[in-house]
Amino acid sequence: MNEQIFDYGMIGLGTMGRNLAFNMNDHGFSVMGYDKNSAQVGLFKKEVDDHTLAATMNLEEFILSLKTPRAIIILVPAGKTVDNVINELKPLLSENDLMMDCGNSHFTDTNNRIEKLAGSTIHFMGIGVSGGESGARYGPSIMPGGPKEIYTRVAPMLEAVSAKVNNEPCVTWLGPGSAGHYVKMVHNGIEYGLMQLIAETYHVLKIVGGLNNDELHLVFSTWNKGILQSFLIEITAAIFLQKDDLSNKSLVDMILDSAKQKGTGGWTSEDAINLQVPIPVIDIAVSMRHMSGLKKERKIAAAKLSGHDAKQTDNKTELVDMLEQALYFAMITVFAQGMALLQAASQKYEYDLQPAHIAKIWRSGCIIRAALLEDILTAFSKKPDLPNLMISKSIAEKLQHSEKGIRYIIRKAVDNGIPVPSMMMALAYYDSYRSEWLPANLLQAQRDFFGAHTYERNDKDGIFHTQWKQQNS
Repeated sequence: MNEQIFDYGMIGLGTMGRNLAFNMNDHGFSVMGYDKNSAQVGLFKKEVDDHTLAATMNLEEFILSLKTPRAIIILVPAGKTVDNVINELKPLLSENDLMMDCGNSHFTDTNNRIEKLAGSTIHFMGIGVSGGESGARYGPSIMPGGPKEIYTRVAPMLEAVSAKVNNEPCVTWLGPGSAGHYVKMVHNGIEYGLMQLIAETYHVLKIVGGLNNDELHLVFSTWNKGILQSFLIEITAAIFLQKDDLSNKSLVDMILDSAKQKGTGGWTSEDAINLQVPIPVIDIAVSMRHMSGLKKERKIAAAKLSGHDAKQTDNKTELVDMLEQALYFAMITVFAQGMALLQAASQKYEYDLQPAHIAKIWRSGCIIRAALLEDILTAFSKKPDLPNLMISKSIAEKLQHSEKGIRYIIRKAVDNGIPVPSMMMALAYYDSYRSEWLPANLLQAQRDFFGAHTYERNDKDGIFHTQWKQQNS
């Protein structure tokens, strides 16, 4: 096949690549797919009923079938696989050809790939895509980074296939270099935080509230019509209705309580530490996945470590109402932490990110889409240089209105021996941020005492050190 007829190439015909290719074709873009896996290529060909979609296992045939300058989407597992694809493609590409890594690559890997290709005439973009299988097929949130002039080449396609809110596409150029993959990484970190918060809410409802799965479905369905409206609340409601084909019991009750993390949550925490930005809810969400993995140890500990016995409440209505407030409060703090990290990263890595633009493209298509993002968009549109979302007047009012709920729920959980660490971190983040004074003066005194690390004073400028007097033990 030597005729150049296809608008785009798609390398990787797994779930995301295959569905995105069909989405692109729905919007008038022809796509040639490539995969080394014969089963993936066969499945793609089986589903194709239009001559503007095709697939091959022959890389040269794939390259020759694309219109020039070529635009190739790479949707393969992050890491060495991406590098292998680039290395195989590079000798076959021509001037002004473009490769777009649309997987979950670490932003530093994207930087390295850009640097390695800098001396060539081949272009490269790192693009975050969120929405899972359904999003890829019917409209994801897309987070592109790279040269703005190159983005304009593919913008019509990206805008066409993206999710829409009031006919506005959930995609925009975010910034140079690895900006797109960085924003996607933080998106996933926020996702970790939100999921852990919802899991803790479920824990309290199940144990303290004594709610069965039908009642849990009703609660989450009701919440999804109010201030908590979001994709994650929506699917949580649906989960409680799903029956297990093997046992005919509720499927959620048959799933092992042990979760894993693929990397993006941990990456978010790691870079936040490097940038000295506190994101405690995201940090603890990652840690709790690790804790859940200690299933064998937890079984032993359950038999040996005593604690408060949980008691069901006599007032389920009050518990549900307070949990709605608590979860809303905590969700706000997770978004605040994610946005604060993005702002710090923007300055450090010279991305020039615009928080309002990010909130705008997260409103639909992505996993963390939520009604709350409209309020976040408004807050940053009014004040783009807002240092923290929580001090927006409108957001502060929402926090203060729901503060009672999270304090109530944390007390209730502690009294019943139920771990709610992400809710605790959400409240601690809020209380710490609003504290004009924190006891870090004692930390600094200790550091200077044992390590001569010096300190600053609150009454004059400069760096100081004291010869501390140590009492005899």
